[in-house]
Amino acid sequence: MAEPNAVGASAGLSDDASGLAYLTFIPAIIFLVVAPYNQTAKVRFHCWQSIFLAAAWFCVWVINMVMAFVPIIGWLVALVLFLGLVALWLITMIQAFQGKRFMIPLIGNLAAKQAGL
Repeated sequence: MAEPNAVGASAGLSDDASGLAYLTFIPAIIFLVVAPYNQTAKVRFHCWQSIFLAAAWFCVWVINMVMAFVPIIGWLVALVLFLGLVALWLITMIQAFQGKRFMIPLIGNLAAKQAGL
């Protein structure tokens, strides 16, 4: 029997960890602490980007709570912000599962700096 390629196996494992980091910020923090994952720059990048994206979600949530008191215009702005973040979250997760690095403007640069890239 042939042994699985160590490079291919670790690449698939890091792609899965990179994508799973976007589920919530909790797996991202776990992957930053657990040894096999925190040694890969790609996984660290996606973990940090996920954490910063979660912080952006919180900021947008606060803005949405304020905008909820403004009839019609506020509701539309809140809806657009929410849908935009959902789309951004899905794009980053899909790209991470495919092994690609999708850098969100501003957040991606901070994540790359934290990951040591």
